[in-house]
Amino acid sequence: MADNGIVTISERAVERIAAHALTELSRHGAKVGAHVTAGSAILDVRLAIGYPQPVTAATEAARDHLTRRVEQYTGLTVSRVDIAVTALRAAESVRRRVR
Repeated sequence: MADNGIVTISERAVERIAAHALTELSRHGAKVGAHVTAGSAILDVRLAIGYPQPVTAATEAARDHLTRRVEQYTGLTVSRVDIAVTALRAAESVRRRVR
């Protein structure tokens, strides 16, 4: 008779998976914290957004993408994604020098 084992995914592993998922969306930088309990994860994200991208659209896209990717790679249910926008970063073509 075979015993079914339990796979435990560390918070650090979830943080790394989520951080990698964010690189699929943006190169502007992010920091991710995770809290894992009883098959679910809560993500705390600090995110820089490219200017002039709308903040609401960017955070909704990040939240949806993170939820899909973390659930896909870990099997955990993502119950909440809190996002704090820490910076707006101008693209190279938007930066101008004032004379």
